[in-house]
Amino acid sequence: MSFESLGLRAELHRAVSEKGYSNPTPIQRQAIPPILEGRDIMGGAQTGTGKTAGFTLPLLHRLMSSGKPQKGRRVIRALVLVPTRELAAQVAESVDTYGKYLPLKSTVIFGGVKINPQIRKLQKGIDILIATPGRLLDHTSQETVNLSKIDIFVLDEADRMLDMGFIHDIRKIISLLPEQKQTLLFSATFSADIKALANTLLNSPTLIEIKRRSPASEQISQVVHPVDKSRKRELLSYLIGSNNWQQVLVFTRTKHGADRLARHLTLDGIKTTAIHGDKSQGARTRALADFKSGKLRVLTATDIAARGLDIDQLPHVVNFELPNVPEDYVHRIGRTGRAGNEGEAMSLVCVDELKLLKDIEQLTKREIPKTVIDGFEPDPTAKAQPVKGRGKQSGSKKTASKKRSGKKTASNWQERRARGKSKPKKKRGSQNKSRHKSKNKPRNTPS
Repeated sequence: MSFESLGLRAELHRAVSEKGYSNPTPIQRQAIPPILEGRDIMGGAQTGTGKTAGFTLPLLHRLMSSGKPQKGRRVIRALVLVPTRELAAQVAESVDTYGKYLPLKSTVIFGGVKINPQIRKLQKGIDILIATPGRLLDHTSQETVNLSKIDIFVLDEADRMLDMGFIHDIRKIISLLPEQKQTLLFSATFSADIKALANTLLNSPTLIEIKRRSPASEQISQVVHPVDKSRKRELLSYLIGSNNWQQVLVFTRTKHGADRLARHLTLDGIKTTAIHGDKSQGARTRALADFKSGKLRVLTATDIAARGLDIDQLPHVVNFELPNVPEDYVHRIGRTGRAGNEGEAMSLVCVDELKLLKDIEQLTKREIPKTVIDGFEPDPTAKAQPVKGRGKQSGSKKTASKKRSGKKTASNWQERRARGKSKPKKKRGSQNKSRHKSKNKPRNTPS
């Protein structure tokens, strides 16, 4: 089946051809026809299978078919809701790429940047809005966004939304949308929570789920390199240099770890920078652009990048540290081997992470080959130590329940600090108890 057989507009065919695509992926073949018919969709597919184009192309087609854009002030007719800034930028790029020959206007809004430039773009009028939940609600509270004319609503990466505790924000946004609309829900997994959300949101949806034998793409070769924890950074530098890798995405568990690793690789003469939630949006955008263009050889990242980065033909992904959640491993390595290309995923695993590795192999239903690098043999007498943060990941039921109940977790405080909000004050009783320990310390000394 070719794109021509799907019934898309000629302008879209032209844009797709210029990208070098001739045949749609399985998710595109199954999703585009029912979307063109105006049906609601509940779609699931592996990361890197062309899902974004699967809803972007028919969305653009339907907006054009429903009438030409108004002259002057336009109204928002399509809303795409995504969990992260990186994914928002990726979807916006897809809309611009495939809609380049159409008279439709779009913009993207997310937090971490000034809101006034976004307001000015919205005031000019747009047809398509791509947004993250928090910043979208900021705009609705300031009445700079009107969602009452939405014809098509896309909820992308729904499982990630729920993992990040956005369910209340999603419900607030849904309450602002008209009842009569086409809804497209996409998720990497169909958990019970996702199905419950779909039941309240979708109207007789078409279910599309791309079957696969393993949650990880067969296009990706995977290997584990056992190594002592203290020698991981040395081994990574050796692998990059000896194999002459020119573009490598490296995942760590923490923001501090990403920064520390980037400094180490830079000292080794490998151009590297880090990308994570504490970086400003400008810094994250520049880092990603430099990495894509080849100015940077290595990008170190936390899991905030696992679902938001779309890099054509990325050859290498390295798990410097295994993730606490097995599903995050699949999303991490899914940054390579995209759109039918082959990719290579390596994991540097110390004795502390053997339980995490076992969980990943159970999820992917395959044993990942182990190869010890000469000169980096792990100490067989080393004792496993608890993995930092294990059991406190953002996707755990415990943390998610705290978010739903409104209790402030450590991650909530970090998010509040990033938005410029002050840290909650200690209770008076706790202040009194600590006075005798340091009489000269001011009461409101910041921590």
